[in-house]
Amino acid sequence: MHELAIVEALMEQVQHELKNAGAEGRVVKLRVQIGRFSGVSVEAFRFAFDLTRPGTPLAEAELEIDQPGAQCICQGCGQRSAVEELVLVCPFCGSPEIRLEGGQDLILQSIELQEASLPPETI
Repeated sequence: MHELAIVEALMEQVQHELKNAGAEGRVVKLRVQIGRFSGVSVEAFRFAFDLTRPGTPLAEAELEIDQPGAQCICQGCGQRSAVEELVLVCPFCGSPEIRLEGGQDLILQSIELQEASLPPETI
């Protein structure tokens, strides 16, 4: 399960971002983008996150995951179409000369903090 290593790297990145920003407080929410074609299982990612967060600054953080699809770009007919699942041919003309764009990202989008006795803010 490589998702465990990814979650551990995410936790390190969050701590690094907080330190660089000079921010202190409790992390209440993380927003992460995991593309549908990234090779990362969202269920395994959530499981690894829940498994590793106790005892860390993310112990009480909510995890919000966005799962963008991709664009299929046909080299034959020039059409672009959104795809949620892997395709091997153009949905319009059936040409196998396609290129998939997007949907492969794994991005930490935002960290929401709650400083002592202050309402949450986003960095």
